[in-house]
Amino acid sequence: MRRFLFPFYAMVFITAVLATGCNTTRFMANSMEPMMHKMNAAINKNPDMDLVRDAMPAGLIQLDGLIEASPDNSAFLVRGAEAYNGYSFVFVEDHDRSRARLLYHRAFTYALRALKQNKTFADAFDGPVPEFETALETFGKADVPALFWAANSWLSWVGTNVDDPEIFLAIPKIRLMLKRSVELDETYKYGAAHAILGVLHAARPPAFGGEPEKAKAAFDRAFEISDRRVLLFYLSYAQHYAYQIQDRQLYEQTLQTIIDAPDDLLPEAAFINAAAKRKAKRLLKDIECIF
Repeated sequence: MRRFLFPFYAMVFITAVLATGCNTTRFMANSMEPMMHKMNAAINKNPDMDLVRDAMPAGLIQLDGLIEASPDNSAFLVRGAEAYNGYSFVFVEDHDRSRARLLYHRAFTYALRALKQNKTFADAFDGPVPEFETALETFGKADVPALFWAANSWLSWVGTNVDDPEIFLAIPKIRLMLKRSVELDETYKYGAAHAILGVLHAARPPAFGGEPEKAKAAFDRAFEISDRRVLLFYLSYAQHYAYQIQDRQLYEQTLQTIIDAPDDLLPEAAFINAAAKRKAKRLLKDIECIF
């Protein structure tokens, strides 16, 4: 009988080690959260777009690995959504919309996984808009990052997928997510939810339901909150509001404002401001094709 005890105890020991190993891996991954926060801040402060472009793919894969190790870590999921969204917007969308669509979808999926940890929202997500709106009331201020990046990434996916009929179902829910984000913390990312609401209000000409007055008000609020130091808001203002009202002079002046802005306008957002400058130069060069 005793000769069978060793294999039995060995099996118990191995099982315990494997279980502990899994928990240890998750613990180690979770312990990386403060460092990931610092790394994200460092990227945002870096104005060298080419350096960031070359470094980001490895960072994205690292984030995927951390999420694989700790799949319920909301901080990692939100960080992954932000990273994939930003990488696609800055470096991919302008020249490869098919790839951008996939990257935006991954960003949306990550943020949505964080939000669906709220069972009420998870149950209502695929349901009617009124139930979806009611479920949004269960979120608090701490959920704003996930709400914002889910809405932003979903809308970005829609923008690269205009032939999919699903977008007509998505837009009302995206709008509600942004509104809830504004209600809970309108200052998140310097008021970015207001700017995206401005994009939505300006998405169609007035004759087809567009609301340029609401668009301008939303952009003005984003400018106010950011103290006019986030150049990305100017870029969206030109591309969506100025273009939709067909004001070429406003479009051109806004792009020139971006280009002329000092490089140290907002050190904490040096990277995205540099990206806005690069995009503004390209748009201004192509103005004859746009108007």
